[in-house]
Parts: sequence; structure tokens; C-alpha cells
Amino acid sequence: MKKNVLNCVGWALAGLSASFAAVVAEAAGPVAATAPLTTTSAAGSGQAMLGCLIEPDKVADLGSQVIGVLDGLRAERGDYVRKGQVLAQLRSDLERATADVARTRAATEADLRSAEASRDLAQQKMRRAEDLVVRNFIAHQALDQARADLQVAEQKVLQIREQLRVWGREVSVAEAQVGLRSIRSPFDGVVVERYLSLGERVEEKPLFRIARIDPLRVEVIVPAARYGTIRAGDLATVRPDLPGAVPLDATVSVVDRVVDAASNTFRVRLSLPNPDHRLPAGLRCRISFDDAPARPAGGKNARLIDGLRMEASLNPPPKMR
Repeated sequence: MKKNVLNCVGWALAGLSASFAAVVAEAAGPVAATAPLTTTSAAGSGQAMLGCLIEPDKVADLGSQVIGVLDGLRAERGDYVRKGQVLAQLRSDLERATADVARTRAATEADLRSAEASRDLAQQKMRRAEDLVVRNFIAHQALDQARADLQVAEQKVLQIREQLRVWGREVSVAEAQVGLRSIRSPFDGVVVERYLSLGERVEEKPLFRIARIDPLRVEVIVPAARYGTIRAGDLATVRPDLPGAVPLDATVSVVDRVVDAASNTFRVRLSLPNPDHRLPAGLRCRISFDDAPARPAGGKNARLIDGLRMEASLNPPPKMR
């Protein structure tokens, strides 16, 4: 009998202990949930290494505005070229001949000199007619005729001068057509590929591919948890996957405003100076951002955890009843 009573008392004490522990945990729960949360994240400390790709700053496939036959090549793959440098020449015999004819016609002054001589003669006739009218040797009708002839001669001079200006503009048009037969580089860079050879017909297919490698462009995909910690103008350390390559500093130029929902990432573009063209494009690399986490938009009780803002409440926990 005593043994049964002791067992009942033991079970009752165990039940009271469990109930008291549950009440304490429930009361402490809100405190633990609202306390300031701090964690050391590799991404927040700037020590995390992300994979990246070094690309040319600009790439252009050069074509021709006109259809023609490739007559000359002045650049090959691997050559460094300057902006405006002629890389190829199309056959332009007809265009050059047309430009020569336009120059000759614009330089012709015989018609202008003839018109000026006729104007001078008309002026002399008018003066003579005015003198004869004063002496009553001729009628006023003859004087009117002389004045009309002078006006016609002056208009003829103006017409020829305007025609010469038009011919001068035709020279510019002809020279522009000749210029279209020259393929020029749009910027400083290196010839990546040459697609056509001498004698081939140039239509829609490009002739060259030009890439600008100073500066280089670094593309990196960053987890969305780091959105807001990277801004345009920030510095980052780029380590190219090339034997003997030293770490280089790059500047953030573009930060995407849209996060890719499928991968939960966003893209960042950086500019990497390459004045001596020592670093080739197309390399893989690793990058680390040395910036500090952005200050939360909330109050002083806000914390950043893995790039997300957490707000901590300082309200006291509810009292136990």
C-alpha cells in the first residue's frame, strides 16, 4: 500500500516539474525570438570568393554599308588597331572616277567668267543709255531695255555661282561614296577574327571582329543575400586564373536592379584597367568584394543577417500568470 502511494506521489511531482518547465519555456520564448541576432557571414566580411569571367569591354563585328569585292586587307588576326584605322578596302574604281569628274566640274570657271563679262557689258550699255536719254538722243524705252538686260545678266551670274556650290557638294557626296569602300575600326582594340579573304564578295557577312581589351569587363553573379552591399564605384579584388597573374583592383560599374528569381542571384559588372594589354580577355577569375555591409534602413535595433534586415524588439516579455 505504501509502495503504491509513493509511486503516485512520484508521478505527481514529475508532472508538476514538466508543467513548470513548459511555462518557463513559453515565457522565455518571446525573449529569445526578439533578441538582437548577430552572425559572422563570409559574404558580409568580404572574404568570400566568387567565380567571375573577364571579357572584352566591347566587341564589334565590322561589316560594310555597301556591297562590293574585297580588294585589300591591312589587318590580320591578333593585330592592335586604332580608332579610324583602315582595315580593308573594297574595289572602288567607279566611285573614284565619279569623284574625279565631280571635282573637275566643280573647278570649272568658264561659265562664271562668261556670265560676269556679259554683266559688265550690260552695265556699260545702261550707262550709255542713261547719257543718251539725258541728251534726248534715244527714247526712255531703250533705257528700260538696257536696265532689264543688266538685271538678267546679274541673275545669270548668281545662277552660275549657285550651280558651282551645288557641284562642290556633289564632290563631297562622291568622296563619301569612296569612303564607304574603306572599312575602319570603330575603336581601339585587337583583331579577334578575319572572316573574308581577298576577292570575296562582301554583302551581309562581317569582315572582322574587333575587341577592346582596355579596359576589360568583369562579369560576376552574386547571391541575392548580398544585394545592397555592393554599389557602383566600390572596389573589388580580381584574381585571374592565369599562372603568374597578380591580384588586380576593379571598380564596380553596373549593379543589376532585378534579381533572377530562378537562381536567386543578380549580376554585377566591373571595369578592370588593362593599359599594357598584358591580361587577355576570356579568362575565368575569382573575385572578392572588400566593402562593408550596407547600414540597415531600419532603426538602431536592426541587424543584417546574411544580407537580410532583421528588426529586434526591446519590449519586455509578457508576465507569467
